Amino acid sequence: VRDSWRALWVSRLVVLFAGVGAAVAFGVGRARSAFDPAGVTSGFGWLGDLLAAPVARWDAVWYLVIAHYGYRPELAAFGTAPRTAFFPLYPLGVRAISELGAPPILAGVAISLAALAAALYGIHRLCTLELDRLTGLRNARSRPTGGLDAEGHPAGQSAHRADVARLAVLATALAPMAFFLSAVYSEALYLALSVGVFWCARNGRWAWTGVLGALASTTRSAGLVLVVPILVLYLYGPREDRAPGFQEVAWWRPRYRPRRDVLWVAALPAAVGAYMAYLALKGGSALMPFHAQAAWNRHFAGPYVAVWDGARAAFDGVRQLLSFQRAHVYFKVAGGSPFVDAGHNLMLFAFLLAAVPMVVGVLHRLPFAYGAYVLAALALPLSYPVAPQPLMSLPRFEVVLFPLAMWLGAWLAERPRARLPTLVGMALLMALFVGEFATWHWVA
Repeated sequence: VRDSWRALWVSRLVVLFAGVGAAVAFGVGRARSAFDPAGVTSGFGWLGDLLAAPVARWDAVWYLVIAHYGYRPELAAFGTAPRTAFFPLYPLGVRAISELGAPPILAGVAISLAALAAALYGIHRLCTLELDRLTGLRNARSRPTGGLDAEGHPAGQSAHRADVARLAVLATALAPMAFFLSAVYSEALYLALSVGVFWCARNGRWAWTGVLGALASTTRSAGLVLVVPILVLYLYGPREDRAPGFQEVAWWRPRYRPRRDVLWVAALPAAVGAYMAYLALKGGSALMPFHAQAAWNRHFAGPYVAVWDGARAAFDGVRQLLSFQRAHVYFKVAGGSPFVDAGHNLMLFAFLLAAVPMVVGVLHRLPFAYGAYVLAALALPLSYPVAPQPLMSLPRFEVVLFPLAMWLGAWLAERPRARLPTLVGMALLMALFVGEFATWHWVA
């Protein structure tokens, strides 16, 4: 609790001061009228508007509009269809708290902060549960014990084991895009629910796994991919509830015999189906949440094809910047200023490159279910690119993939000299990005 609380308040102070400071220094920019036509992020007085700057921009407008007006799928022809891309649990929570008298923005921030606190605590617990794997102790014990210290740990490693969970929590809270975790966005709620799914599945609490998974599936469309790690943990483990039913089997064969409790996995697609049924019964189409992505030029290009598209866009971005001109645009489709697009594509590709060693580390150190979850979750943004920016929103997809932070915590625990520079660098990037966000510049 102490580690999680410290990471929470330190990181949120960075977000608050950087966001408010940017709004004071540079104003709110020109995009407010274009992306907040209903005026849901302003009108709170000078102090209220400043405090709203780091938490209520861009997609927050969609959540606030849904919380106030609903989805109105019957009016899809008049522009309400894109709302359905934002799944209902978070705006429902905002509306429920607002009806108690709280301003909608305050309600959204309260949900995000509570969810972030729960997520940080859950990540700490998961790191402790997987500590032997994260520190390599499991493999060390399979070798001769001459390299172990008096406590049975690899020599020189004992002093760092206690730091793994603390550093993983800090890496989550100070990630460059972690300011979204306290904004009027669904990221923090989804993060908390997905961490809870893993914790319950690892401990064999399958009813709670199904309930939390269903809630996650109605928070973000990516929640449905939690079916993958749940099934991997159920069939292959590791599990704390019972011993494997099959020993010495081939690696690809399940180690646990299915029982009736496996049916709880069906709660995840059932929850998405309930949302689709609601839209259909209200006069819209059941497939509206998926067709709505066309409003952002997002389309299916093939599995992980956006990796190539993102690399090509980054290369063209370098050429655009080095050309020092706007007359010739190197992008096939430009979404505004070619220099701005070039900078975004380079930044997005940098986030993709940074994720590669982290994904490899997760696959190497953690149970396969964690790596399977990361690969399945990344398949969504990397298979559905956006024309002007193929990797759009990739950093926000990455910030909720907590196995990456778990691996980073273990990596930093083994390298004491890298801890402070890494965490300070991440915090500075977060301050930069929240400053852009607060002044209505597009981030992620």
